[in-house]
Amino acid sequence: MKKNKQLRLLEVFCIASGAMISSGLFVLPAVIYPMAGPSILLAYFVAGILMIPNLISQTELATAMPKAGGAYFYIGRSLGPMLGNFAGMANWFSIALKGAFALVGMGAFVQIILPGIPLQSIKWIAIGLILFFTLINLISVEGTGHIQDIMVILLIGILLYYISVGQRAGDFGSLRPFFPGEKPNILGMAGMVFISYGGLTKVASLAGEINDPGKTLPRGMILSFVVVNLLYLGSIFVTLSILNPQEFGNTLTPLTMAAQKFGGSVGMILLSLAALFSFATTANASLLSASRLPGAMAEDGLLPSWFGIRSKKRKIPWVSVLFTSLFMALVILGLKLEDLVKTASTMMLLLFFLVNLSVILMRESRIVSYRPIFKSPMYPYLQFFGLISTLVLIFKMGNLPLVLTGGFFVFSTLVYILFHRNKGKRDSALVRIVERVVDKTLRSNSLHDELTQILFERDNIEKDRFDHLISRAIILDIHRDITRPELFKKIAQALSLRLDIPVEEILQKLEEREAQSPTAISDDLAIPHIVLEEDQGFEIVMVRLQNGISFGKEDEKIKMVFALAGGKSERNFHLQCLMAIAQIVRTNDFIKGWQETRDEEELRALVMLADRNRK
Repeated sequence: MKKNKQLRLLEVFCIASGAMISSGLFVLPAVIYPMAGPSILLAYFVAGILMIPNLISQTELATAMPKAGGAYFYIGRSLGPMLGNFAGMANWFSIALKGAFALVGMGAFVQIILPGIPLQSIKWIAIGLILFFTLINLISVEGTGHIQDIMVILLIGILLYYISVGQRAGDFGSLRPFFPGEKPNILGMAGMVFISYGGLTKVASLAGEINDPGKTLPRGMILSFVVVNLLYLGSIFVTLSILNPQEFGNTLTPLTMAAQKFGGSVGMILLSLAALFSFATTANASLLSASRLPGAMAEDGLLPSWFGIRSKKRKIPWVSVLFTSLFMALVILGLKLEDLVKTASTMMLLLFFLVNLSVILMRESRIVSYRPIFKSPMYPYLQFFGLISTLVLIFKMGNLPLVLTGGFFVFSTLVYILFHRNKGKRDSALVRIVERVVDKTLRSNSLHDELTQILFERDNIEKDRFDHLISRAIILDIHRDITRPELFKKIAQALSLRLDIPVEEILQKLEEREAQSPTAISDDLAIPHIVLEEDQGFEIVMVRLQNGISFGKEDEKIKMVFALAGGKSERNFHLQCLMAIAQIVRTNDFIKGWQETRDEEELRALVMLADRNRK
């Protein structure tokens, strides 16, 4: 049965954009401005450029493995369960911190509505909002997808109004000097800005629900990235031109203050509403998605089982929701706003580092069932750039993020050692790369099998008779020089096992068919096929010849052989098989894959997963 995939380009765009536009635009500029001055524009621009490799890598992984869990799933399958455990916890940590940051932003805007509340009370307002959103998550509000689309479109509309009207009222001389005092640490501040883009890749974990994910997901994410990046730069540029340095440095809500200066109370109300809506969607989505991660990890045996406890009626992981809410409250009370931003950005940068590394490992593992619909351009240079840039940004943000990151890694490793319940070996791309140099008997196919199943689900492939034939076919992988008569004898022996016909009879038919007309149809491929006198079934034998073989011509180096045998009543299916094989061997990179796959099971998957018409 085909899975109903309802998310289209608009929904993908709105989900990604709505997850990005929040505190990163409405509050974060006020946090960074005292350190950067007008060069805050450069920090946002640099962060946007450095985000591109992570965006592209995440998109490739999501279209190859459209599974819930996002980075947790990709990294676990690429680097193994221990680093997958770290990635899951880091993802939870960063999403929860982003939600906490959004709640602090909401507290700042409540102060505008109730100006008598002192600045120190913002954290307590944020704690109250945590309780509110916790109740919402425990009750479970569904069917808000269209409301999210409407709110994001309205939000973008308000920001476009702010930019278009504000740029006519601004004084662009206020952007000088661009670098006040000492030249600021642009890379360090760009690292802090990364929290603004953290929501962009959340939509990647929904790849399984997206209609035509190979096209829709990259288009939606890239469109969202470009639009939101331009909104960031345009909004901050206008704000810098409206507010003087003293005003910018003494508020947590610079866009709202600027809107009030050129738009009066209407401008202030519009920007305040836009900010509150964006904070509400981000905070609630962060609590929702972050609280699901511990439950998923508990189901995989990477955390104590009680994290996965769900309510009987609504199936809500209430233990995980409460734990996440408590964590968000503690970080709001315990961390300064600047430290909160740096810590959240560091966790995201670490995840992006591992995502880029995952693409390299998945590609180099040469797993035939790793088949992303969207492939990263400029591989592997883009990924190496992403790896280096994320490390540079982390180190440029100072000692606190490094100390917290090191402590977090040690903690996640201890949790893995103490609570990992699935003690059996899990295959990963890293393991597959190591296995290239070890004995074949030590190899595992668990990752290959899992990815193959994911591909069938992703592409809504319903197996036909040819698929079932290939799934049980005998496969011969010959690594030495061999003559055609020797090959035919091996094929006859294999077919005899399945058809219960004497080897000599099958061998005779193969030789007679070859004498009538050569079955080598190209320099790479031969399809010897025989028709049996009686209806004794239908079988296929696939042969890979590493050194090649000649079927008569001296210059032939045939490396692919598909041998067919079936009764007279199977003539139509016989023709269907010949057509299927012809389609399969002509697909992109099939011959290269045939030569490079490491064993018989991957050869089988290569054939079954190749593009062809199925009826």
